[in-house]
Parts: sequence; C-alpha cells; structure tokens
Amino acid sequence: MADPTTYRPAPGEIPTSPGVYRFRDEHGRVIYVGKAKNLRARLANYFQDLSGLHPRTQTMVTTAVSVEWTVVGTEVEALALEYSWIKQFDPRFNVKYRDDKSYPFLAVTMGEEIPRAQVMRGAKRPGTRYFGPYGHAWAIRETLDLLLRVFPIRTCSAGVYKRAKQSGRPCLLGYIDKCSAPCVGRISPEDHRALAEDFCAFMAGDTQRFVRRLEQEMRAAAAEQDYERAARLRDDVQALHRALEKNAVVLGDATDADIFALAGDELEAAVQVFHVRGGRIRGQRGWVVEKVEDVTDAELVEHLLQQVYGSDGESGVPREVLVPVLPPDPQQLTAWLTGLRGARVDVRVPQRGEKRELAQTVLKNAEHALVLHKTRRSGDLTTRSQALREIQEALDLETAPLRIECYDISHTQGTYQSASMVVFEDGLARKSEYRTFSIRGSDGEGARDDTEAMYEVITRRFRRYLADRAKSGEVELDIESGEITPQAEDGEKKRFAYPPNLVVVDGGPPQVAAARRALDDLGVTDVALCGLAKRLEEVWVPGDDYPVILERSSEGLYLLQRVRDEAHRFAITAHRRRRSKGMTVSALDGVPGLGPARQKALLAHFGSVKRLRAASVEEIASVRGMGTTTARAVVAALTAPDQGKPGILAP
Repeated sequence: MADPTTYRPAPGEIPTSPGVYRFRDEHGRVIYVGKAKNLRARLANYFQDLSGLHPRTQTMVTTAVSVEWTVVGTEVEALALEYSWIKQFDPRFNVKYRDDKSYPFLAVTMGEEIPRAQVMRGAKRPGTRYFGPYGHAWAIRETLDLLLRVFPIRTCSAGVYKRAKQSGRPCLLGYIDKCSAPCVGRISPEDHRALAEDFCAFMAGDTQRFVRRLEQEMRAAAAEQDYERAARLRDDVQALHRALEKNAVVLGDATDADIFALAGDELEAAVQVFHVRGGRIRGQRGWVVEKVEDVTDAELVEHLLQQVYGSDGESGVPREVLVPVLPPDPQQLTAWLTGLRGARVDVRVPQRGEKRELAQTVLKNAEHALVLHKTRRSGDLTTRSQALREIQEALDLETAPLRIECYDISHTQGTYQSASMVVFEDGLARKSEYRTFSIRGSDGEGARDDTEAMYEVITRRFRRYLADRAKSGEVELDIESGEITPQAEDGEKKRFAYPPNLVVVDGGPPQVAAARRALDDLGVTDVALCGLAKRLEEVWVPGDDYPVILERSSEGLYLLQRVRDEAHRFAITAHRRRRSKGMTVSALDGVPGLGPARQKALLAHFGSVKRLRAASVEEIASVRGMGTTTARAVVAALTAPDQGKPGILAP
C-alpha cells in the first residue's frame, strides 16, 4: 500500500489548464483516468487527508504510485480524450457500466456488395445500419419475417449464399418469395441494394410512403381485375401494419430521442434507457454500475453518455437526449455529441408533457432493475471479498490475491499439446487477458510430460513480464531475443505486462514443483504459487509435504475451483482447435510458391478443389497473383498419383 504523499506533485508543477490525468500502480498499469477544468484544483482533492476521502477513492490513491497529466485546449477535448483513454486502458477504478444483457439489433450490412439483414449483438461494425436494440432476438426475427414479404432482401449467411451461387439454385427463401435471390441473378446487385435501402428507410420511420404505395398498387390491380396480385398486395399491406403495431406510437411528434433514468444508492446504480425513433419505442437497454468513487448523479450521467455514444458515433446519437439530471458541463457535452452526430443534439431534462411521463416510466424500470439486481446478487461483493480473504489466510499471503492466474495443460496422448492461462481479478473472470500456448518442448516436438509443459508455460509467461520490466528500466535482464515480446507503445494493451498476486496450476506436487522451478530460474520471488489437485480438491504449496485443506463449503475453495475449471475449459478448447486444424491436410499444402493467400484465392475463384483439379495451367495462371510456374506446380500436385490415396484429405 503506497503513501500518496510519496508521489504527490508539487502544487506549482500542476497546470491550471483543462486536461486529463492518469493514476498508475507499481507495475505501470493505468488504474484511473479523469478529466478536469482545472488540473491543479482537481488533483489537490486526491492528496488531502485520507480520512476525508471516499473509501473507494482511498483504495485508489493508496494503490497508485504515480500520477501524470496531459493538457488540452478545451473541455470538449478533455471529454473526448478521457473517453478514449478509459476505452483504451480499461482502468479498474473507473465507473464501469455493465450491460445487464447483450442486446440484439436488427442489422443490415450495407457495406457488402449484396446487403444482408440479420440479428447482431456486440460491437457495432462500420458500414452496417443498426435498428434497435430489441428486448429479444425472436422479436427481430418476427418483424423481419413480416417485412420480407415486402422487402425480400438477402438474409442468408455467406456460406449459404456462396453455395447457392455455385449451384445455380436459390435457397428455400428464394423459392417462397421471401428473398429476391440475387445469388442466381433474379435481381441485379444495384436493384437489390435499392431494395435494402427501402427496407432501412422503413425501419428508420419512413413507413407511410411504402404503405401508401402498396395500397395504390393494390387498387390499381383490382381495377385491372388482377385479383390474385391485388390479394397478394393486400397481404403485404397487412404485414406492414402488423410490423408497425409492434412498436406503438408514444410520442406524437415523430421524435428521435433516447430517454435515460437513474436509480441508485451509495454503492450501486441502475440505468435504463428507452430508444425512441420516429415516435416509437424501438428498444430498451439497462446497465448496473458499482460506484467506485464518490460520484454524483450528474457525474454518473456524464460517464454514461460517454460510454453509450462514444463507440456508436453519428449513427447512434439521436436529436434529443433526455436525462434525469444535467451533467456538470452540459454545454461541453452537448458540443461533443453534436460533433459525433454532425448535427445539433439537445441534452435536457424533460419538464412536462408526454416526454416527462415517458421519463417516469423509464425511472420505474430503473428502480425495478436495481431491486432485481440486488436480489440476484445479494452478498456477491461480500462473497468475493470473503473468498479472497480465505485464500489469503490459507496460503499465508501478505495481501489478498486481487489478480489470480491459473494454468492448465491439455493434449491427446502427448500430441497437439496446448496450455491455457486464465485471469481472475477481484474474484471475476477477465476474459480479455486469457491466453493460450502451443507447447514446443526442448526439441521442438512437444514436452515429455505435463511437468515439462508446465515449466515451459510458466517460463514463457514470466520471461515476457520480465522483458517488459527490463525495457522500462525497472530491472536489468539478459534474455534470449527469441523469447521476448516487443514492448508495446505506451497505452497499448500488453500481452503479459502485469504480474499476478497468485499463480494456480492445475495439478498436485509435481506440477507445483515444476512451476516453482520455473519462477526460481527466472528470479521471480514476489508471486505466490499453489496447485489444486482434482481428486480430493487439495491445495498444494511448494515445499510442503502435506496439502492445505479448505472446507468443502468455503468460498475460497469455490473460487479456486472456478478458476481451475475455467482454465481447464479454455485449455481443452485451444487443444481441440489445434487438433482439428492439424488433422485436416489440404491438397494444396506443400505446393512450391503457394502460400495461404494464394490457396484462398484459388479456392475462391474455382469454388472447390475438384473444379481446380479439372482446370488447365492457363486457367489457373489467369487467377490474380498466380503465375505460369506456380500454376504448373499446382497442376502437378493435384494430378500426382498419391492424390487419390487415403490420408490425403482435400477440402
């Protein structure tokens, strides 16, 4: 635990300009990012008497060992830089909004030559139009199924589309008129794109234009006594009406707005937002946040808007953002959002009328979400703290193991040896820092047994850690250049930059001894080590003849089991992926001058190895990137006598 006075800058060193500051821990890891109108006044708040700070702020300033800052020109620049650094460094002490679920969107991939409508979750991709979010994926599919009658755009995957194009036969949707079948040329790419643009326009709220057009066509068909077509158009109009009914009008002025509400206590807060587009509620989202410092509702709103709109860009920012309380600098935040959208954005608190009533409805949802969260996770923070404390006491550690890394080995009778490293921080999995290893062995053919594999994995992981420390000047080290991962630039995510408080290996005394030997050989003495044996769930520490026994019902043992099981699962996944790749031998492997890129180009051009085998040297040489010499080598390899023998697998 550091004393903040040891790294407190002199008051005269800190500028009074707007800027962004970063606190770092002893390993150089950014643990907190903040912004300020006046850097000197803001940073002074952190270096007052510890008793006057919020408990979580106390923990932050005593965990940090240094503070640095960057001066910017305006508060808007500070806001943008703060968001950028929070996204880049993922500081553990910053407010984090945990989405209570992964919400699905209806997405149209307008960036592709043949746009596709589909359900998408996760990060948004450039060149794709998004509509939603929806509460359930089935709601998207139901809406999409209705609209495909009128807008029969492509919904199939790339594989299905490619196979249909090669075979000349459309899929089932093409036969039942729910796809215009661009794969077989029933519609040109230009006309299909126009159809996709009409679909996006309808989803964006321009609905009456299409309804009126279909009704006019229906009446014209009836006047011409083409009753079959008129009936089909009547069903199309009904389908559009049913799709519209799924999103009832709540705001009569066709407003595009996001309406936020906040409900919380001293420790946590729940946030809900209704996405209103064209006067209709298109979706709802929710987050729960742990207050890691003494923040006000206004500051929470500011952080929330940064995280919600920072990655969405202009496609995600509506004309109106209605919030429960204005952020501390509403003008600066409005300017930032306006810059993202490219048009005026109004951030305000609704005072009266239907928007105020809808905001009350959103608030009720937030209050209910907070109650539900506390019911589901009651005691969760306490339980995690208890588990870490029990592990600390059982292993006689100086501090609680806030970062735990666990390693496991997976193989099939010594082949395709793979290892996993999983990371738990504060008792929770940190999947972005999981890593896998392919075991090399001393001869490059793999390890003799699990202990040699464990020694190799621990050695490779901590060599990289020591290499980073050596490059930063913390230690002097002479390591073979082949084992060093290049130091990332400041701000980039480093693969093995931070050491764990505790290393857990899957196994008993042999595996623990191998890991201990690896750490000793590298001179790493500040990392605790233990092993968890599966048979009796015994905890083994280096040098002890008897295991440490934790009660079966203890939270500490349960946490170790979860860490071990996660490492086992991740190792098996890596092993199966490597084994599957190794057991499939391409007929094109080993052809001189034919690398993966050229193989891919050939298969994309001809569609299959069978068609490639029937091609001539001239046809192969005409493929982009190929030459006559390589084409002859391909023909020779594919027509060799052993191509038909067992063991040569072609894709």
